[in-house]
Amino acid sequence: MFNRLEVSVLPPGPRWAARLQFRVDGADVVAEAVGEGGRGPFTQEALPADGHGALWATGEGRRVVLGEPECTGGCCGCLSVFVQRHGEVVEWSDWQVPTDGTRPPAFHFAADQYDAELTRALTDRPWQVRPE
Repeated sequence: MFNRLEVSVLPPGPRWAARLQFRVDGADVVAEAVGEGGRGPFTQEALPADGHGALWATGEGRRVVLGEPECTGGCCGCLSVFVQRHGEVVEWSDWQVPTDGTRPPAFHFAADQYDAELTRALTDRPWQVRPE
């Protein structure tokens, strides 16, 4: 059975640029692991307009920062995961969590659904300021 990924963009606020929110099977991954006040990565860094962000799964895999506690990752550490494609499956595993964080389980996504969700989030960029 595969997990279901949903990527949302939280609009920019007075202190932060737009950030991503990750829901797996309906649960906010960052909030569950880091606690209330945890933040996802900046949208432009995680989903750059050129489509070459670290979230795209490859056979080589890579470590991706998905969030940090309210006090910042420099203080207590970041929430990161190893993202790797195994044929038609994308796996999130080998979590590293901030101090006092809760380690999520490994997640497995159908590669086509995973790619479609990242593509949707990449093309739906209402937070991005467009030149007039």
